[in-house]
Amino acid sequence: MQPLSVAKFGGTSVADFPAMQACANILQADPNTRVVVLSASAGVTNLLVALAQGCEEAQRRRLLAKVVQIQENILSELSNAKNIREEVQALLEKITQLSARAFLAPSPMLTDELISQGEMISSLIFVHLLQEMGLPARWVDVRDVIATDSQFGQAIPQDEMTKKNSEQIILPLIEQGNLVITQGFIGRDPKGFTTTLGRGGSDYSAALLAEVLGAKDVLIWTDVAGIYTTDPRTVPLAQRIESISFAEAAEMATFGAKVLHPATLRPAVRSNIPVYVGSSKAPKAGGTWVTKNCAQNPAFRAIALRRDQTLLTLSNIYHLSEKDFLAKTLALFAQNKIPVETMNSSALSLALTLDSVATNSSQEKALLSAELLSELSQFAGIKVNTGLALIALVGNNLHACPALAKQIFAILTHFNIRMMSDKASANNVCLLAHSEQATDIVRALHKNLFEKGN
Repeated sequence: MQPLSVAKFGGTSVADFPAMQACANILQADPNTRVVVLSASAGVTNLLVALAQGCEEAQRRRLLAKVVQIQENILSELSNAKNIREEVQALLEKITQLSARAFLAPSPMLTDELISQGEMISSLIFVHLLQEMGLPARWVDVRDVIATDSQFGQAIPQDEMTKKNSEQIILPLIEQGNLVITQGFIGRDPKGFTTTLGRGGSDYSAALLAEVLGAKDVLIWTDVAGIYTTDPRTVPLAQRIESISFAEAAEMATFGAKVLHPATLRPAVRSNIPVYVGSSKAPKAGGTWVTKNCAQNPAFRAIALRRDQTLLTLSNIYHLSEKDFLAKTLALFAQNKIPVETMNSSALSLALTLDSVATNSSQEKALLSAELLSELSQFAGIKVNTGLALIALVGNNLHACPALAKQIFAILTHFNIRMMSDKASANNVCLLAHSEQATDIVRALHKNLFEKGN
């Protein structure tokens, strides 16, 4: 069997009929792509998440109507939608039933089952579109392939079982000349329940399938032509990066760049599979290759921004040893499953940044529960600051750059930087600042570090 590519099309790439048609054209022009992973059409997952939280009947009807309208807008453009409409209608009816159950008794298990229906619908419609074009497309339920544990909402794939399933289900279809279309984001646990890999998990699904199938690369098709030095919506002069290392891309994803999901790179790094990021709306515009090594490794590669940060400052009121103070604090955060983003410590104090989004809450009371604060107060003084943003400078060997802090602070003379972390990684320097200043900080850094002639 010839080396194959695994492609993933995101929500905006399958948002409507013209977008789906553009994806179909990409596949028609690329015989190497034999496996395609699809997200739900743009907007659908958010609607399903709202339904899963349990809604009164009037609101439920409004949300359901929006889901139906998104899918109907696509179906109405197909040459012969009669053959697929019945299957789509059955899934829409399932969404209706599950949302009614969620109103009575919401649960993580029910939520995963409900929100997975968006990918099921988009992939069915896309297969029909491809078949209308004469392409040998075959639909596969990814839940029969990707085996996971039972952590609903953040399920962990079971690699060996997933590999076995892929070899038994997907490989024979490819060998028969088929183009396999399946879903991202979802899997199945040992008891047969639907699970999800977390928001953005379609990227992970594609990379995982590429790994177990021995693919030569992963093609991530989205709505932007690659990875940029920063968000072009924030800085219009942001530049597309032609090539970036796995380490740099992982830092960017971790600190807020939305082009790649942070987990995507795990299978790719393990098996050294190149990842390409391009625009499905402009496939000839070029993109970015993410690889193990790059020909050029500049000190500064990009700037990432993540808002909704909380700064927790703890004072060592009982003067514990620095080791014990740090150990007790981190143990409590581990027990409460709260990830710490950056940290500065001394014998007398400890400053931690926490990401509200990563903990599925933007509310301080949910991020730092009363129970956790009470336990911390047994040995530490507590101060909490919210409304902050984390700006990450991503590059290479930054920990060894002479006068790095001086260079950065010379650019940011007029800004109040609350905290700086510059020794924990060779690939990033993190700055914590007030959220209202974050955009101006990113622009100032980008102008001085990336824009020529300044």
